[in-house]
Amino acid sequence: MAQITAALVKELREKSGAGMMDCKKALAENDGDLEAAVDWLRTKGLAAAAKKSGRVAAEGLVGVKAEGTRATAIEINSETDFVARNEQFQEFVRTLADVAQAAGNDVEAIKAAPYPGSSKIVSEVLTDNIATIGENMNIRRAAGVAVDEGLVSTYIHGTVADGMGKIAVLVGLTSKADASVLEPLGKQIAMHVAAANPASLNVEQLDPELIDREKQVQIEKARESGKPDNIIEKMIEGRMRKFYQEVVLLEQTFVIDNETRIAKVIENAAKEAGTDITLTDFVRMEMGEGLEKKEDDFAAEVAAAAGV
Repeated sequence: MAQITAALVKELREKSGAGMMDCKKALAENDGDLEAAVDWLRTKGLAAAAKKSGRVAAEGLVGVKAEGTRATAIEINSETDFVARNEQFQEFVRTLADVAQAAGNDVEAIKAAPYPGSSKIVSEVLTDNIATIGENMNIRRAAGVAVDEGLVSTYIHGTVADGMGKIAVLVGLTSKADASVLEPLGKQIAMHVAAANPASLNVEQLDPELIDREKQVQIEKARESGKPDNIIEKMIEGRMRKFYQEVVLLEQTFVIDNETRIAKVIENAAKEAGTDITLTDFVRMEMGEGLEKKEDDFAAEVAAAAGV
């Protein structure tokens, strides 16, 4: 058997665009023959998948798996919304929500996990899907919520198929209250989170840098008023309270009645149930959030295709 050197693996990577381990395996399977290894990669769909990996994947779906006191959301990206409506892609999202529920929120651990009903791991099935569907895909992130007792409620906005859509929300309610109380409460709060997009659960969990930036803005605006320092200080306190009401979940006004603070909504529900209810955690995951999407000039594409 020919010696598989690092230089040979590097050359094959550059020639095919496939991953290092795939290149090493291709060379081993073909006794170090570079061209035969390239063909081997192509037949496996690995070279084609690698070439697609540079494309921007900013569409896709967020999938959810919920089981009583635990729930997980996972975002899988594709290049186009058209592929997000593909049954093969949706089945992949649905399966990976199950995998993430068991494997945890680390993307690399999810990629290395066995793919249910297959002898392959998740990353290998991902590569196969890229090759067969014809678009770049990416397992971007996963997040979960769990409570010791109570319920984790879920809500999907922009549902495309069962258990998946454009925005997924998980809300953890810790309580001894009956599910008949927690389920509608959790669903309404999850809908609120989808609409209001809070930055944190409470003021203590809010990013200190975000607080400092907002405070500096309000200080500069207050100083422009020309009022005395003691008045300016009170102005800033009032404006920061308003800021917290805008970005902190427990301080926000409930979108369903547009008048009650979320903290008060929880308190009222607890009184009615006759037992404590605590909103302990939430996750809001919006598909493509923060990703730079490619803006296509459709007219230019048509003109180019027509040779104009």
